[in-house]
Amino acid sequence: MLASAFWQHPLVETAGYFSVVVLCLVVSMVLFEVVTKYKNWEEIKKGNVAVALATGGKILGVCNIFRYSIERHTSLIEMLGWGLYGFSLLIFAYFLFEFLTPLIKVDEEIANDNRSVGFISCTISVGLSFVIGASIS
Repeated sequence: MLASAFWQHPLVETAGYFSVVVLCLVVSMVLFEVVTKYKNWEEIKKGNVAVALATGGKILGVCNIFRYSIERHTSLIEMLGWGLYGFSLLIFAYFLFEFLTPLIKVDEEIANDNRSVGFISCTISVGLSFVIGASIS
């Protein structure tokens, strides 16, 4: 009974959710690194603001999706499952953005520090994370 009370303590639950979400965030950033044609962290180190905007939007989007998932689900497994599902929708949205803008090669523009495209990419990630998060049941 004492062990059960320990795991249900708000400080322990918060640390658990935080740890799992940080791990998921690291994995999601690795996956985004794989699907983009540029190297996120190398470009950011060089001062590429467009990449920083796009990457920041992805980070905010992923964290926002997990925020909704934590709020709506009582078990760590449910939270993780719905959060990962929401993240997969965010990746799909990234490919959709590239597909729906055939006159703009999004990855190339972001790699070339086109801040307008980086900003739009950021707002798409953050904006859709609210829609995805609200629809997580």
